[in-house]
Order: sequence, then structure tokens, then C-alpha cells
Amino acid sequence: MPAKNFHVRQAAVSALRAWAKGHDYAETLIDRHAQRRMLSAADRGLLQAILFGVLRHRRLLDHWIGKLRDGKLDPETRDILRVGLCQLIILQIPEHAAVNETVEAGKASVRSLINAVLRRAVSSRKRLLEEIEDLPPAMVHSHPDWLYKRWRASFGKNAAIELMEWDNTPAQVFFRLNPLAEPLENIPGSPVEGAPGFYQLSGPIPTPLIASGQIYIQDPATRHAVDLLAPKPGERILDACAAPGGKAFLIAAALGSAENLVCTDSNEKRLPRLQQNLERLHAGTAETSVHDWTKPAPESWHGAFDGILLDVPCSNTGVIRRRVDVRWRLQAPDIEKLVNTQRKILENALPCLKPGGRLVYSTCSIEAQENLEQVESFLAAHPDLKLIGTRDALPFRDHTDGSFAALIQ
Repeated sequence: MPAKNFHVRQAAVSALRAWAKGHDYAETLIDRHAQRRMLSAADRGLLQAILFGVLRHRRLLDHWIGKLRDGKLDPETRDILRVGLCQLIILQIPEHAAVNETVEAGKASVRSLINAVLRRAVSSRKRLLEEIEDLPPAMVHSHPDWLYKRWRASFGKNAAIELMEWDNTPAQVFFRLNPLAEPLENIPGSPVEGAPGFYQLSGPIPTPLIASGQIYIQDPATRHAVDLLAPKPGERILDACAAPGGKAFLIAAALGSAENLVCTDSNEKRLPRLQQNLERLHAGTAETSVHDWTKPAPESWHGAFDGILLDVPCSNTGVIRRRVDVRWRLQAPDIEKLVNTQRKILENALPCLKPGGRLVYSTCSIEAQENLEQVESFLAAHPDLKLIGTRDALPFRDHTDGSFAALIQ
């Protein structure tokens, strides 16, 4: 008879197989497999811990597999061993559960091999952990060599290692109080220094408060772009890459409602969720439209906005802690492609400003090429524009997600 939590380990292996084929992001796969197997909240939490643990430590896990097993492995067996070693060494789940229930996730023909490797891992655990000191930093912290070298050149070796360590730490949960809702008497968290209205959550996710719109789950780093834009009641504001609506909500809160807010996104399917979020947060209804900003804006939008927020597609290197598979999806040439896309978006949004209007360019990247260098290049091509100010957040310095924002007038 299969072990009690066999279905959780099987779900983790199935999700890893789907992820390796490029079928979806890790977060989506957790939801899909948890629903498909009707997992309890506790089992869903275990599934997420295993899947995120494997993706965060994938390179180190493969190094250990190579130490424990000679010869080639088929992809599914390797994923099963990753799941087992992650539980035993990273998550430190009790041996009887980690070994027995993981072995059950394999086909009958490979169960003896999986059992032997995992048993060997148990007896070798102390040695494997001690040997970490002799491994290259990018392997220890399971990041691609090119990304570690890029960060080392930008920030120095110590900060680059701190960044990788940060990426492998489960993300804290932050929320913002909704100024458009009734004040809360008992706030379930502690204030974030320097970020008024933001709190670090204490205890479980307060689902009723989220459902009623009294709080919104949001990292403090998201505030920088909207703080720079400083929307004022009566102004017409464009949030050009708006879904799922976190920054749109901050704008609507500053305006007093979403009445004068126009939200666009290139994906039509994302806009209903954005509208639902704004309504749940007591912001009312924004004007929404589907638009790809790599294409010119409609004539009717030219000269129409006091302020524009461009939260552009980016490498996401500032949020790898939350988007754990970014490090494996992103390739060095992708950054150059993203820079070109970002520049097109900037050029196409600019005509939509009123005379004297202001534009905030923002990313959740920590790459200078996507951030300050991008802005400086844009300003050089438009001498009539002025850089008013910038804000950035670096995980190793600010202990939040990484982000960048620049105010241009």
C-alpha cells in the first residue's frame, strides 16, 4: 500500500517534470497539482516546500547526486532523487518519511536504486555538508555561473554571495493597510521601518482581511515607483503594464479612487483580475484597455495623462527569492532583448504625457543595464526631458525585494 504522503512526493516529481519541459511557472504548478490531488493545506505547504527547495538548491542537489551515484540517470529518476535529497538535507524531514515515501514515487524498476542512494545520503549527510566549504560559491548557492559573475562585477564578491543567500531564503510576507477601507483595530503584523502603511505579517495569512479588502499582500519595494509618481486627486494617470494591480491599487489610493486611472496590459486575460482586485480594495472601477506598448499608442491617448507609470517587463533579478525558477529560466542574452523591449515601451509611452507631465520607469530588476543605464540612454535621446530622481532597493542592503524607479519630467 502506498505511503501516507506518497501523493505529495509524486505531485512534487510531476511538477518538476512539467517545469523542466517549460510548461509553467513553479507557483502555477503548485496550485495545479494541489487542486488535482485535492491536497490539504498542510500537504500543499509540504509540496511547495519541496518544489521550491529543489529549485532553489537544484545545482547543489545535482552535485550531491553525482557524489552518491555513478552513471547516468533518466530525468524522472533524477527528479525523484532531487526530491529525496532536498527533504533529507535541505528541509531535514525525518528519514523514515523522506526515504520511504519518496521511494514510492518511483517506478518499480528504479525503486531499489532510489532507496540505495537515499540511504547512502543519510549515512553521508555530515560529510556532504562539511564539503560545501570547498565548492565554488555559485554551486553552493545554486545559481548559474554567469549570473554570479555578473553580480560579483556589479556589487563585489561579498554582496553577490549575500544576494544568492537571500534568493535561497523563503520570502517573508508583507502587507499594506488599505487607506480606502475602514481602519483596523488589531493589525496582524509589525510596522516596516521607513515604509508607512506596510507591515510584516505575524502568523498565518489573514484570509478574511484580504477578502474584505482591508489589507493587500505587497512587498515594501513596490512603493518606490508610486511614491516617485506622487499621483494627486484630480489627475489622470496611466498604469501602462498594470496587471495584476498592486501598483494600480497604490495609485488609486493616492487619487482617492480608480476613477481617473487608466490601466492597460498586453494580456487581455489579466485585466478582469486587476479590476476585481481594485473593486475588492474599495477603489472602484478603473478604465482598462488591452495594449502592447512595444507598438505605438492610440492617437486618443496622446497628450492625455498627467502621469504615467511604466512598470516594464524585466529580468526579475530583484525578486528571485519569490520567483524561485527565474535563475534557471533567465539567460544572459535575455537581458539585452529585455533592454530593447523596455526602450520601445518608453518611446511609445512618451507621447501620451501632457506638457509638463511626468513618467516613472520602474523594474523589479537589480541590473544597471535595465535600470539607470537604460534611463540615461533614453534621456540622451530626448534632451527636453529631465531626470528628477531615482530610487532603488537592493536585497543585501535593504532587506526587501530588489527594485528600481526613475522619475522623468
